[in-house]
Amino acid sequence: MLHTRITSARSVCGDVALWGVLAAATGYGFWDAGSASLVLDLFLPLAVLVVAVPWSRRRPGAAVVLVNGLCVLGLADSATPGNAHVLSLVAVSCLLGARVAAAWRPLLVLAGCAAVDLATCAVLRTPPVWWFYAMTVLPAALLLPWLAGRHWRGRRELVREGWRLARSLEERQHLVAERARLTERADIAADMHDSLGHALSLVALRAGALELSPDLTDRDRADLAELRGTIADAVEQLRETVAVLHDPPGTDKDAGLPVNDTVEDLLSRAAASGVPVHWERRGAVPEMSPLVERGMYRVVQEALTNAVKHAPDCSIRVQITHEPDRTGVSVVNAAPSAGGPSHAGESLASGVGGRGLTGLRERVTVLGGSLRTGPDEGGFHVTAVLPHQATATARRGTPAPAPEPGSAPGTPVGTRGPALASESTPHPDPDTDTAPGTVVPESAKRLASVRSDARRRSAVALVAPVVAAVFFVPSAFYLAWQLTTSVLPPSRFEELTTGRPRAELAPLLPARAYPYPSDQARSASRPPGARCEFYRSGRDLLDEVDLYRLCWSGNTLLTKDIVPARRP
Repeated sequence: MLHTRITSARSVCGDVALWGVLAAATGYGFWDAGSASLVLDLFLPLAVLVVAVPWSRRRPGAAVVLVNGLCVLGLADSATPGNAHVLSLVAVSCLLGARVAAAWRPLLVLAGCAAVDLATCAVLRTPPVWWFYAMTVLPAALLLPWLAGRHWRGRRELVREGWRLARSLEERQHLVAERARLTERADIAADMHDSLGHALSLVALRAGALELSPDLTDRDRADLAELRGTIADAVEQLRETVAVLHDPPGTDKDAGLPVNDTVEDLLSRAAASGVPVHWERRGAVPEMSPLVERGMYRVVQEALTNAVKHAPDCSIRVQITHEPDRTGVSVVNAAPSAGGPSHAGESLASGVGGRGLTGLRERVTVLGGSLRTGPDEGGFHVTAVLPHQATATARRGTPAPAPEPGSAPGTPVGTRGPALASESTPHPDPDTDTAPGTVVPESAKRLASVRSDARRRSAVALVAPVVAAVFFVPSAFYLAWQLTTSVLPPSRFEELTTGRPRAELAPLLPARAYPYPSDQARSASRPPGARCEFYRSGRDLLDEVDLYRLCWSGNTLLTKDIVPARRP
């Protein structure tokens, strides 16, 4: 509710600011006109803008029609067709393009406004300058701002869709990391079942053996039987809990992960399968928690598997260093060669759950250790430090791990160059060629659609002015050429003498006569049988000037007179 109120207040403030700017332009035009009508040229336009500006948000097409009506009033002016309302027309046309997604309805509105402008010129029989204004300035004020508004709208949609896609990808990355953490915790729970269940089974066995002792009383035997039953129930509950936490049947994520396997067995199996691995152990082997041993096993296994996958046929160095209170594990692989991938170690890789370094980092962190991954002299290294006894507790709501230094944004942890990560999920760019069968995400399709619309709008915004210029610019130059080449300066008009032949007066006359005299000038009385020509008295292209009329009888100048321009 508060957000709606803030948005509404912003809309009202924006409309008031826009009306203020357009009202200031209207007031300046009224002041510059001098003898303009207070009602028609000031109060009426301000009232129309009071209605048109709010309509530009709800009914932008109607707002364009209203403001175009103010420009039509300018065409009915006998002094000049131009007025300050063109700025208002530019503003509402731009808002029409920015606020309406469809194209055909706004185009109908713009075409209708242009047709009304031309029909007004035809009904009022306006001079050529009015026609030129209605065919160039007003269409440009309608079309070009509308195209600019559509381009602006397309850019905003592209940016908004890009941020939406970025948020969805970020949420997906967090979900993937969270799922890896939960899966790893389920594996830890399974390891707890394997180790703790074994210990509890031994306790139950010892309790059962004590029941047979002849030195015990019946009360002691009953207590031991109850203890053994309680332990058996605890083992069963532990098994059921781990089964609930674990993945559903059919996922087969823990296939190939033997519970009682050791690091030595893993490395021996890797070397036997053709992996060039060299390893050493330093320090006396301490007593470690089964969970820590399992964590060390997983570190070596994940690093070996990723090295085989991303840098096949490259040497791998594994070093395990035992210290008094902790054990360090370091796995370093050399840079991959330029040759093709090898298939060595496929049997090793087949036993990996595919959760990668994200789950591995979670496991090490839960055990109270630390994990570092990154490039190492062209290759890659994975280094873990584990305490001999698990000291940390599982944390909830742990944020997604930060990417390694120098890695690209959105890249899973530990993936760079010859990366050792295994859960990288590519997001193909919909604008590029993708391999057959590649599934493009829906968000990428939506972003590609918005990009296509933005590019199409940009192309139209660039091409439409060029196409308009092909029609408008030649006609404008042709009209200007006609007006300027039919000018008879007042000094030469004074030198013209009636009764002289045209051949003698030809050097004083312009190249051609003015082809667009008003109906008033054409209907003025003339000598019987005379043929009259009109010439402009000045070069002003946007204002009416006096016309000179020369009437000829054959090739002899019969009369000359001045037709005053229509002025308010």
